[in-house]
Amino acid sequence: MPGPLSHIRVLDLSRVLAGPWAGQNLADLGAEVIKVERPKFGDDSRAYGPPWVKDREGRDTGDSAYFTSANRGKKSITLNIAKPEGQKLVRELARSSDVLIENYKFGDLARYGLAYDDLKQINPRLIYCSVTGFGQTGPYREHPGYDFMIQGMGGMMSVTGEPDGDPKEGKAGGGPQRAGVPVADIITGMYASIAICAALAHRAETGIGQHLDLALLDSQIALLAYQNTNYFATGKPPKRIGNLHPNIVPYQPFKTADGDVILACGNDNLFRKFCEAAGCTELADDPRFAGNGKRVENRAELTRLLRAVFAKRSTKEWVELLEAAGVPNGPINDVAQVFEEPQVKARGIKVELDHALAGKLPTVASPMRFSATPVEYKLAPPVLGQHTEEILRGLLHLDDAAIAKLRAEGTI
Repeated sequence: MPGPLSHIRVLDLSRVLAGPWAGQNLADLGAEVIKVERPKFGDDSRAYGPPWVKDREGRDTGDSAYFTSANRGKKSITLNIAKPEGQKLVRELARSSDVLIENYKFGDLARYGLAYDDLKQINPRLIYCSVTGFGQTGPYREHPGYDFMIQGMGGMMSVTGEPDGDPKEGKAGGGPQRAGVPVADIITGMYASIAICAALAHRAETGIGQHLDLALLDSQIALLAYQNTNYFATGKPPKRIGNLHPNIVPYQPFKTADGDVILACGNDNLFRKFCEAAGCTELADDPRFAGNGKRVENRAELTRLLRAVFAKRSTKEWVELLEAAGVPNGPINDVAQVFEEPQVKARGIKVELDHALAGKLPTVASPMRFSATPVEYKLAPPVLGQHTEEILRGLLHLDDAAIAKLRAEGTI
């Protein structure tokens, strides 16, 4: 069966990560996604290396591994939208598209006659998704936005990292930390994907398109989840507590005899199960640790006692013991170890696609699974302009002379 969005065409004018992430989601769901890129240079993230994609002979190509993470399933066409002919071609592509994704700064595309108000005149069914740092309204709307600065501004870094130490003891703490991946970009791409699908459902009922306004800052703040509501409830901003959980104890890693293991006791029953398996039932019976609220209040003492318990066994022994007891746990894997996990192999998380230069290119499968309309992996991340002539001929019906003229003028 074709993917659930196999009837949808997406015009992706976005670059780097947030917008392209949404475009890749839609491609995985079966949509035809046409990625519009600058001639010669393409998406900025093509240059975000090393590491670079290797060709069949093991030599570096001009495409970064970063680029391949967010552009699977797309067709690449090069267009110079600063030229009138390039703008005309984008308008023609938008005329026959269902969705347009762009992440230009506020007002930039209006200069080229490619804003939502321009394109809805020629395609009122178009769903036009704008992804920016700060949105289409507000005093910061014209400011550029990048993931790192948004993680800082949106509160993520204030709750990520080791806690501040006691200056009297000469301990400064680890300081604020960004997440190990650009979570503001990725979560904005995910929210954009949801918004686009919702707008498509609305259009199916009404026949009307609309403008979607997605902002990195909005999305990053939303991602703080219970940290926001903890603040609303107390009036106090949450602090960095490293690998601890602000509301659940024990829910953290512990040092074993030879490594680390994560213990996740999400309720009182699991805590008692853990204590029985670990041979420390006195902790479950201790009134200081009788309920989760008490354990949060007495976190430091319980953590001290549990460190001594975990030091008695190896990571392998703890994992086997806790698995048998039905207590949630897990090792702390590096990325190589992730792809060696039997569960990861069984789920087919690593997918290889036929790439124009690399031959077989490994990518990460979509986590979306459908029983009737499975995710499709048809196209590897494209090389720059790989599908330019295919699209100009097949979709816009241009002949050899017209294409040669566009190429000579630098439009493509």
